[in-house]
Amino acid sequence: MPPQRFTICADCSQEDGIQQIVGDQMKIVATDGYTLNPGDNTWDEVAAIGDLTVYERTASADLIERCRNAEIVIVNKTPFDAESLSKLQHVRFITMAATGYDCVDIETAGKLGIPVSNIPVYGTDTVAQYVFSAILHLAHNISSHAKAVQEGEWTVSKDWCFWKRPLIELKGTRIGIVGLGRIGRRVGELANAFGMHVLAYDPYPEERPSYEAFEWCTIDRLFEQADFVTLHCPLNVDNHQFVNEALLSKMKPTAFFINAARGALVNEADLAAALSKGWLAGAVVDVVSQEPIRSDNPLLGTLNLFITPHLAWATLAARKRLMAAIVENIKAFLSGSAINVVNRDFLRSKSEP
Repeated sequence: MPPQRFTICADCSQEDGIQQIVGDQMKIVATDGYTLNPGDNTWDEVAAIGDLTVYERTASADLIERCRNAEIVIVNKTPFDAESLSKLQHVRFITMAATGYDCVDIETAGKLGIPVSNIPVYGTDTVAQYVFSAILHLAHNISSHAKAVQEGEWTVSKDWCFWKRPLIELKGTRIGIVGLGRIGRRVGELANAFGMHVLAYDPYPEERPSYEAFEWCTIDRLFEQADFVTLHCPLNVDNHQFVNEALLSKMKPTAFFINAARGALVNEADLAAALSKGWLAGAVVDVVSQEPIRSDNPLLGTLNLFITPHLAWATLAARKRLMAAIVENIKAFLSGSAINVVNRDFLRSKSEP
């Protein structure tokens, strides 16, 4: 293979910078590659497959022009609606750079004969780790106590120790996991290691985990009894904003809520109100309904709520696995046996490579 050449597009602003890797094979376009590779996660293996153009970010107004000649598209969060897909005559395959695929109209893609594949496994341990970092943070209120020390409260304390909020031992508490897929199961395993009792709800329950402190239950019972509730379900038309006033009002005032799945699973105004009314003790959310978060999002400024910028997935180890999985998705498609296809139910026949 000839040496790869890296160039910077002179017509692109710094914000929408483009890295182009020029080869002599199939045209591949990544529409929003910056978060996958901000400089520490090379695209070399993808570039070895074809002519790869990586856009750091793509606005909707630029989508058609940038993908006009693409045969394979790599997408993380760039929206591909029915109208956009119908205009991209050369696209033969879309691979997500993520597990979630709600930004792509997979039904329309299927009807156009375009298989869409996701990356189902890469972030299991990383996201589960984030969930437990949130749980442990809530259990010990580390940030608020560290801030108190920096502000001099320990210096003037009459006692050798103090705490500003209740401290929680996890052993014996209940965690409610909504969605027992790969990540949900890993969270359950970690919870079991901490001695927690696992309550789980899944609309399509599969094999029960091997540890004893586990039970399937209804969604209502889960919200009523869990000390920690964590979401691990995909977003679809049936569960949009299912976490609302009705469910949140069932929570114990000492319980906590965590969302590292999709922001639109939650009615954010209802969550803000529930926290303000003391229906639950606190929450950590890594995702919101519109990202980046808007200045008028009702969660901003809410007491006892911690918001992180959709980073649960983003360890370097996970991003390297993600890049490798993108390569495998593309190679499998080119071999005629696409893997991880999420729109098989809609897919009509189209000539294979």
